[in-house]
Amino acid sequence: MVSEQKERKTLIGKVVSDKMQKTIVVAVEERIQHPLYGRTVKKTKRFKAHDEENVCKIGDTVKIVETRPLSKEKRWQLVEVIEKAVII
Repeated sequence: MVSEQKERKTLIGKVVSDKMQKTIVVAVEERIQHPLYGRTVKKTKRFKAHDEENVCKIGDTVKIVETRPLSKEKRWQLVEVIEKAVII
């Protein structure tokens, strides 16, 4: 019996908090069409993700992947930093 591994979900979002140790909060923006009015609406979801080396800072654009539960709310892991934030 061969077991096939399912492809894990990946999301791209912006880091909105890095105040915890080895954890970041990533806001993922989704554009959906309102069912009644037809207008495009922005919806934002926040995910806690594991950042082992603490490389992310607020404003970075990152890619996260779904993983096993690491804590009560943390089910995502950092894959890569796509774009670093510009610090003025």
